[in-house]
Amino acid sequence: MIMFLNSIKSAVGSTKIKKRLGRGIGSGTGKTAGRGHKGQKSRSGGFHKVGFEGGQMPLYRRLPKRGFKNFQADYKRSLRLSDLSLIEESTITIEILKRNNLIPDHVNSVRIYLSTNTTLDKSILLQGINATKGVKQLVQVDTV
Repeated sequence: MIMFLNSIKSAVGSTKIKKRLGRGIGSGTGKTAGRGHKGQKSRSGGFHKVGFEGGQMPLYRRLPKRGFKNFQADYKRSLRLSDLSLIEESTITIEILKRNNLIPDHVNSVRIYLSTNTTLDKSILLQGINATKGVKQLVQVDTV
């Protein structure tokens, strides 16, 4: 069977018939067209902005501001030097940290800090990763 564009119909119940306002007394929405009698909302152009409470201080201004989002913090991470012992490679980059699931994918800056009682079994070279003074004494750091 061939389908034609003029034979396509929408699913039953997916479309509603638009209510035609102000079309006579018999329609049920004639005369005032569902706006009621008098008042600001019944008049043309008579509406106010969202949240307006008739001059009373609006609720969104009465409540205290809460919370703060530091957008930079999403892209920076700190790691302990002991976390690097989980990685097999001797040269560590941000990509290697992401591959080993030590940092999320959106992070683009990492800083390594010295944790207490950290001993290293192997020599480590950090490439493109910041480190604290204590870490720099134990490993080689190549900040590009």
